[in-house]
Amino acid sequence: MRRRKMIWIVPGVFLSAIVALVFKTLYDAGEFKTITPRASGPCQTVSGVLSSEDITIHPQTGMAFISSDDRRPWFHGGKGEEGSILGYDLAASSPSLANLTSDFQKEFHPHGIGLFVGKGGAASLFVVNHTQKGHFVEIFDLKQGKLVHRQSIRDRLMISPNDVLPVGTEAFYVTNDHGSASRWGRTLEDYLQLARSNVLYCDGKTFRKVAGDLAYANGINQSADGKTLYVAATVAKKVFVYDRDAATGDLSIRGEIPLGTGVDNIEVDGEGSLWIGAHPKLLTFVKYAKDPDMLSPSQVLRVNPNVGPPYQLTEVYLNDGRPLSGSSVAAVFEDKLLIGSVFDDRFLVCRR
Repeated sequence: MRRRKMIWIVPGVFLSAIVALVFKTLYDAGEFKTITPRASGPCQTVSGVLSSEDITIHPQTGMAFISSDDRRPWFHGGKGEEGSILGYDLAASSPSLANLTSDFQKEFHPHGIGLFVGKGGAASLFVVNHTQKGHFVEIFDLKQGKLVHRQSIRDRLMISPNDVLPVGTEAFYVTNDHGSASRWGRTLEDYLQLARSNVLYCDGKTFRKVAGDLAYANGINQSADGKTLYVAATVAKKVFVYDRDAATGDLSIRGEIPLGTGVDNIEVDGEGSLWIGAHPKLLTFVKYAKDPDMLSPSQVLRVNPNVGPPYQLTEVYLNDGRPLSGSSVAAVFEDKLLIGSVFDDRFLVCRR
C-alpha cells in the first residue's frame, strides 16, 4: 500500500515543482503586470531607421546619435542589412536623419554607443560593433559633422559586448551581457537567471574584468564627475551603483537600485538623473524579438540618484507596444525626450 502511494506522490511532487518554476519564471519576467499607458507629453513617430537600440545626445549641440541596424537577423544568428550611426539634430527647426558613418568601409552592425567630449570640446563616439570576424569597439571622431573612424579594438574577453562607456580618448568600459559564448549557455543564463555577466575596463590597450556576477549586464553610464558608475542588469531588474577610481579604472560596489522591470540602456541628464529604457514584460519581449508582428510594451523610468536611498523614481512613459515596441533607451535634450527601440524601424520624439 505504501509503495502504491509513493508511485503517485513522487510524480505529483515533480509536477508541482515544474508548475512552481513556470509560475516563478512568468512572475519574475513581469508577464502578470497590467499595462496602463501614460506619457508626460505628446509624442511623434520618426521613421527612417533600421532600429534605434541606443541613442545618446551631445549635451552642448543637441545632436542625437542613433545606433541603427537590421538587428533581428543578427539576434537569431543571421546577417541583416548593414547598419549605421545616424544623426538627428534636435537644435534644428526641422530635424532630419543623416548618415554619419557613410564613409566607414568595414562590416558594421552597431549596438551600444557612448559619447566622450573632451575639455576642449572635441567629441568621439565609441560603438560596439558585431561582425562575422568578431566583436569590436570602434572609435570615431566627430569632425565637420561626420564621424571619422580612428580605431578598432577587440579582445578575447569581449565575448558578448552590449554597451560601451568612454572615459577618455581611448579608455572605456564595456558590458558583456552574458558570461557564456554559446547560444545554449546564454539561454540557460537567461531562463535560470544566472548572474554570470560582467563589466570590462580597457585603458586603450589591455582589458580586464572590473565587475562581475551580474544577471545580464546591459546599459552603462556614469555621473558627471566620473566618480560613480551605473550598470543596468536586465534579468536582475536592477541598476548597480559603483564607486569608480578614475586613476586605475577599478570599481567597488556601493549599492543597487531595484526597479522591478527589465532595465536596458541608461542615459544621464545635466541634473544627474538616470533615464532608462525598459521592458516591463521580458518574455513578451522575447516573443517580439522572434516575430515582428508581436508587440512588446515600452517603458521609460527616471531615477534621481542624488536623493536616497530609497531613490526617487518616476515612470515617465508606458505603452502596450503601440506606437513603439521594445523600448531600449531614453535620452533627453532640453524639453525633448527621445525613445528608441531594439527592433522597430522608428523612434519617438516626445515633449517633456
